[in-house]
Amino acid sequence: MRPSSEAELAQAVAGAAGPLLVRGGGTRTIGHAAGEVLETGGLAGVELYEPGALTLVVRAGTALAEVERVLAAERQRLAFEVPDLRGLLGREGVSTIGGVLSANASGPRRVQVGAARDAALGVRFVDGTGAVVKNGGRVMKNVTGYDLVKLLAGSRGTLGVLSEVSFKVQALPEAEATLVVEGLGDEAGLAALRVALGSPFDVSGAARHTGRSLIRVEGMAGSVAYRIGRLGALVGGDVSVAEAEASAMLWRGVRDVAPLTGKTGEVWRIATLPTAAAEVVSRTGGEALWDWGGGLVWLLLDPGRGAEVAAAVAGRGHATLVKGEGGPVFPPDAPDVAALVAGLKAKFDPRGILNRGMMG
Repeated sequence: MRPSSEAELAQAVAGAAGPLLVRGGGTRTIGHAAGEVLETGGLAGVELYEPGALTLVVRAGTALAEVERVLAAERQRLAFEVPDLRGLLGREGVSTIGGVLSANASGPRRVQVGAARDAALGVRFVDGTGAVVKNGGRVMKNVTGYDLVKLLAGSRGTLGVLSEVSFKVQALPEAEATLVVEGLGDEAGLAALRVALGSPFDVSGAARHTGRSLIRVEGMAGSVAYRIGRLGALVGGDVSVAEAEASAMLWRGVRDVAPLTGKTGEVWRIATLPTAAAEVVSRTGGEALWDWGGGLVWLLLDPGRGAEVAAAVAGRGHATLVKGEGGPVFPPDAPDVAALVAGLKAKFDPRGILNRGMMG
């Protein structure tokens, strides 16, 4: 099924006789959901774009590339730096903006501006009964009541099928530069990232791979040069600077997990305490790409290591199997959280037809 309007989408969900597998472009789907495919790509197009108000309203099936093209024409962007995981996951297809919010897909700049959900202003979606629900708005404002925008972000289509999303957007900076720090071990290299993030120099990226720590700043050219100089003196080590496109290329690699792409094994996405990141990796081994100052670890391991990963992360984060076939994709919820999730599912999808098994 490929509805071309919100009304058709509502009708399709209401009339479904069994489970539905909700799909945007299929570029970032993980989990074990099955059912009749419900594609959102027919719900495409920009509804409203006001560059002066930094506001974008777009149908959920619109290609991410089209959204980025429209914004770039006005020297603006989605601040949260959407990852492109097609290479890592061996996928083709076209990422959609609804899929981005459904996965809460967020890249290196999250340390500065937050995740996709923090940029989302409003949503329209169809719940599991076929009812159309609207929450939030098209401008930044204080809202009372339930924040369904945040609830839908990261729910991966299990609570509702997005039909429209609105975002606040960001002006492109005049300049960017990356401090490349070498000559430090993992513990010291990650500590340097934490020092940079704790400084007053407004860091917009802090990552580490293959013995290099990367620290990015963006903004007016003079400010960028000043902050890079101060950060170099602050963190120590052997430092060099990548600017403009050379800097952007480094961060595309981090954003898209390029160092682990095309390699054999399972890939785990581990959210943990930055201070625990080095120990988590030392306990499991494998090749790691650290982002968010160590708060996000992409870890390449041989298959069948899920129990070791869970033990290493226990009590200080959670791990998701992004690429691989061994065992559950998502960690089990604590009993109180599981009860809350069950209550939400009963409210928004009482028949249990939307992406059944996706979060299991």
